[in-house]
Amino acid sequence: MSPVLAGVLQLIALVAALALAYRPLGDYMAAVYSSPKHLRMEKVIYRCIGAHADAQMRWPAYLRAVLAFSAVGVLLLYLLQRVQGGMPLSLGFASISPDQAFNTAASFVANTNWQSYSGEQAMGHVVQTAGLAVQNFVSAATGMAVAIALVRGFLRSRTGDLGNFWADLVRGTVRVLVPIAVIGAVVLVACGAIQNFSGIHEVGQFMGGSQQTNGGAVASQEVIKELGTNGGGYFNGNSAHPFENPGAFTNLFEVFLILVIPFALTRTFGKLVGNVKQGYAVLATMGIIWLGFTALMMWTEFAHGGPALEAAGAAMEGKETRFGVGGSSIFSVATTLTSTGAVDSFHSSFTAFGGGIQLLGMMLGEIAPGGVGSGLYGMLVMAVIAVFIAGLMVGRTPEYLGKKIGTREIKLAACYILITPTLVLGFTAASMVLPDALGSMLNTKALGAGSHGFSEVLYAFTSGANNNGSAFGGLNANTPWYNTTIGLAMLLGRFLPMVFVLALAGSLAEQKPVPETAGTLRTEKPLFAGLLVGTILIITGLTYFPALALGPLAEGLS
Repeated sequence: MSPVLAGVLQLIALVAALALAYRPLGDYMAAVYSSPKHLRMEKVIYRCIGAHADAQMRWPAYLRAVLAFSAVGVLLLYLLQRVQGGMPLSLGFASISPDQAFNTAASFVANTNWQSYSGEQAMGHVVQTAGLAVQNFVSAATGMAVAIALVRGFLRSRTGDLGNFWADLVRGTVRVLVPIAVIGAVVLVACGAIQNFSGIHEVGQFMGGSQQTNGGAVASQEVIKELGTNGGGYFNGNSAHPFENPGAFTNLFEVFLILVIPFALTRTFGKLVGNVKQGYAVLATMGIIWLGFTALMMWTEFAHGGPALEAAGAAMEGKETRFGVGGSSIFSVATTLTSTGAVDSFHSSFTAFGGGIQLLGMMLGEIAPGGVGSGLYGMLVMAVIAVFIAGLMVGRTPEYLGKKIGTREIKLAACYILITPTLVLGFTAASMVLPDALGSMLNTKALGAGSHGFSEVLYAFTSGANNNGSAFGGLNANTPWYNTTIGLAMLLGRFLPMVFVLALAGSLAEQKPVPETAGTLRTEKPLFAGLLVGTILIITGLTYFPALALGPLAEGLS
C-alpha cells in the first residue's frame, strides 16, 4: 500500500469515527447542560466549594467566577512547582525556577500547555498528576462552560442570565470529561501506553550503553491532554514518545479524542437553540476548513521535491516512521486547528509551506473545530461578524438566531477578533529587535535562517496567544524574556477574549427575540456556511499575511 493511500484511508476512518460519535455525544452534552437535576457527587462538590449551583449569574458575575477560579489555579500550580523539591514522589527533581513556574502555571490554566522544559527531567509524579493533569480537566471544562454561556445568551430573553459557572464547570468535568477519559485511558493502556508511579531506572540501548528513564501516570494524562485539547506531554517527545503514543492506531485514536468534543459541540449548540440545522451550518464551516487544511498539508509533505525527499517518498525529516507522513499530517492539522499543543512529529521540520499551514491554522483563532468550548464560541463570534457583513450588503439590520446584532454586539465581536493579533504581532515585533530575544534563535547560520528564525518566534507567540502550546524547534524559549512574555500572551490570549464573549452573551440575553421575516438571513443554509468560511479566511489573511510573507512564504519561495 502506498503512503498516500494509507494516509487517505486513515483520514476516511477518522471521519467515519467522528460521524458515528457526533450525534450521541452532542445530544448527551445538550442534556448535561440543560438538566435541572444535580448528581449526588456534584452536590458534594458544591458543598465543598460553597457554591449555590442553582443561582443564575449575569455576565459580570459569570466572568468573575471564571477569573477567580483560574487565578486560584495559577497560584496553586505555581506553588506546587516551587515546593516540588521537598515533596514525596518528586523523583529527586529540584523545585522549578520562578519564571518557568509562572510560565507553566499560566500555560496549563490557560489550556495552552506550552512547555519550555523536558517533562521527564523536571516534573515529579505529584506535580504531573495533582497539578498538570487536574488543570487539563478543569481548563477544558472552563472553556466548555463559557461556550454554553454564549449559547444561552441567544436563548434567554430580557433576563441577562447566563446560567451558573460552578454548575457548568462541575458538570462538564464530572459528566463529560471524566467518563470519556477513563474509557480512553483503558484503550491507551491496552495498546501499550504506560500507567505507573515508578522511579528513575537505567534502560539498555539497542546500540549498547544505557540511559535513564522514568515511568508515570502517562495514559491517564495523555487521554485528557488530547480530549481537553490541552497538549502538554508527560515526556519531552510528547505524542511522538512511544510511552505516550505507541503506534499507528493510538495515533489515530488520539486525533479522534482531539476532535470529537469540538465537533460534537455544534450538535449541542443546535439542540440547545432548538434548530439542529444551525449546528449543521457551523459544523459544515468547521469541516470544510479542517478537510481543506488536511488535504493541503498532505499534499505539501508528500509532493515536496528534492533527491533525498524523493528517495524517502516524502518529507520524512522529523517524522516518526510509526506514523508516516499521512498520520503526521493529520495529527499536525488537528492540533494546530484546535488549541492542542500535542505533537507526534517535529513541526519545525515540516516543509516551509507545511509550517505555514500550521501557523495559519492557529491564526484562524483555532475554530475549525477549535478547542473544547473555545472553538464553538470563537466560531459563533465569527458568525456574528458574518451576519453583520451580510446585513451591510443587503441594507438590513443584521440578526442571528432571533437576536439583533447592533452597535454594542459588533463592537464586542470586533474586540474579540483583535486581541490575539495584537498580542502575537506585538510580542513578535518586540522579540525581533531585542538582542537577548534574538539570541534565543539557535540556527542563525543555517540556510534560510532569517525567514525560518522569524517563523520560530512568530510561531511561539501565535501558539501562546491562541492557547495552542506547540512550538517550532530551534528557539530556546526557556529564558526569562520568553517565559514571561509567552506566559502573559497565554493568559491574556485566554481570558481577554472570554471577557468579550461573556459581555456579548449578556448583551444578547438582555434582548427580546425578533420574529423571523421573509428578509431574515437564513443562517442554517449552505450559502451562510460559505459566507462564514470566506469571512474567517479574509479576516485572518488581511491581518497576518504580511507576517506570513516574511516567514514561511519567504522560506518556501527561496
